[in-house]
Amino acid sequence: MTLESAETPEKTAAASRDALGGWLSERLTGQGCRDVRLGELSQPDAGYSGRTLFAAATWIARDGGRRSEELVVRVQPPEQQLFVAPDALRQARTMAGLAGRPGVPVPAIWFTEENPEVLGAPFYVMGRVRGRVPGDVPSWHARGWTTELAPGRRGRLYDNGLAALVALHRVDWRPELGFLASDGTGSALDHYLAQLERWYDWCGPSRRFGPETLDAGLARVLDHRPDDPGEVVVWGDARVGNICFAEDQTVAALFDWETATIGPAGIDLGWWLMFERYLCEAQGLRRLDGVPGRDATIARYRELGGGEIPDIDYYELLAAVVMTLISSRLADVLVDTGRVPPAIAAIYPTRAVGLVAESLARIEAS
Repeated sequence: MTLESAETPEKTAAASRDALGGWLSERLTGQGCRDVRLGELSQPDAGYSGRTLFAAATWIARDGGRRSEELVVRVQPPEQQLFVAPDALRQARTMAGLAGRPGVPVPAIWFTEENPEVLGAPFYVMGRVRGRVPGDVPSWHARGWTTELAPGRRGRLYDNGLAALVALHRVDWRPELGFLASDGTGSALDHYLAQLERWYDWCGPSRRFGPETLDAGLARVLDHRPDDPGEVVVWGDARVGNICFAEDQTVAALFDWETATIGPAGIDLGWWLMFERYLCEAQGLRRLDGVPGRDATIARYRELGGGEIPDIDYYELLAAVVMTLISSRLADVLVDTGRVPPAIAAIYPTRAVGLVAESLARIEAS
């Protein structure tokens, strides 16, 4: 029996704390530390592609000084819910490879563990970054601390996030992040689309929302792929809601590297643009004052040093197809776990497939 399947939440929490505490003590003792103590664990009710645990730890370091650190533990799901193959350690390796890169702050990776016997699945431990993250549900354009900011500060927040994306795309990835690249012939975009096709087939039972539109979107991105040789670090989930901001609206950390890869920068910019539409216009909302629209965001990406992306309409369509697959799988997870009724769960993929239709119409009209 894994810890994930313990009889009660209380037993799960207690067993997790005991197992993690012993494991952490062993790791730190191996570095010359002693008197390692782990506080109570807390678990946010968020995220569907992994389990997150928060804890504070104290110990006496090799030099005799007492250390206190806030830690975050990310546990790989025993079986994947949204994507084909879970790989928590790949995320940790990505963040470790980005550590120290100018303009691309990421949490510090402390330890990784591939043995599933400790917490029921592989996991990694990273330092906790304090700050504020704009919300997705409800949209940060409609509710939350972002709505209380002055327009100038809100614009600075958005601009700083976009600047971090540009900085990521300028990273020299070959020395430490080459593992993100796919092997084989063809371009990085070809490899990305091949993976999309496999995932599309895997998501078959969930593709119930606008299937004809989704099929048309997939056919378009496969049959009309641009000749784009770009090879940058692609975040894979580039959006404001995956950024932790400090009080002065600077970027404190970039989160969620599960779908990171090597490919054209348009994959990320298209996702950024599509997700803002998903959180704003697709919900009948008006962008908050200070937040630029689509065209201004594209222009600002270039001003900040990002490369030209002439096929941005294509990459927005690609993003909408991917978003529909994710939200279709999410709808099944939400219903299967009893979190929401089917009618509510259907809102997310229905909204996403609407963006596929909108993107197809824009391409056909151009």
